[in-house]
Amino acid sequence: MAEIKLATEVRTEFGKGAARRVRRADRVPGVVYGHGAEPVHVTLPGHELLLALRTANVLIGLKLDGKDTLVIPKAVQRHPLKGTIEHVDLLTVKRGEKVQVEIAVHADGDLAPGANLLEFVQATLLVEAEATHIPESVTVSVAGLDAGDSIVAKDIELPKGATLAGDEDAIVIQVVAAQAEEPADDEAAEDEVAEGAEA
Repeated sequence: MAEIKLATEVRTEFGKGAARRVRRADRVPGVVYGHGAEPVHVTLPGHELLLALRTANVLIGLKLDGKDTLVIPKAVQRHPLKGTIEHVDLLTVKRGEKVQVEIAVHADGDLAPGANLLEFVQATLLVEAEATHIPESVTVSVAGLDAGDSIVAKDIELPKGATLAGDEDAIVIQVVAAQAEEPADDEAAEDEVAEGAEA
């Protein structure tokens, strides 16, 4: 995974007023933590951070106290209406270090003929991977699956270098029969129409 570099400034002002001033300057308040070090409060460029976070588990390079630091996003708070980033928590990582992250699960292929629906019980998988080689996602074949079939975590082939970190028996995807709509009660509907006409 390519590393994205972002210009970082250490934040010295705190509170809602200070956070609003940071956001007005198109910057995002955040905190960098990990490896037993004291958390460092920072601000990051808003637009560049938004673009970077389009990639799941993106590897971000920051310069803190004159040192190059690698981080991955652990928690992102967004504005409920605007979708803008309000705050970000970043975890310090080192090259060669293993980290646990959630990766997206995608389905590929056509289900068996019939009115069946694909249900994602889990949209993500918890995996362990080297910090600089975190897979973005995993694709699972659902070709030919029929109602009642399911795929559990341990059946999913993970990208090279990644191992399953969550419950291996957890159901990730299942196929369910589509529920047929119950036919409307025609007689009851006709009675209502008749009563309306009499009124």
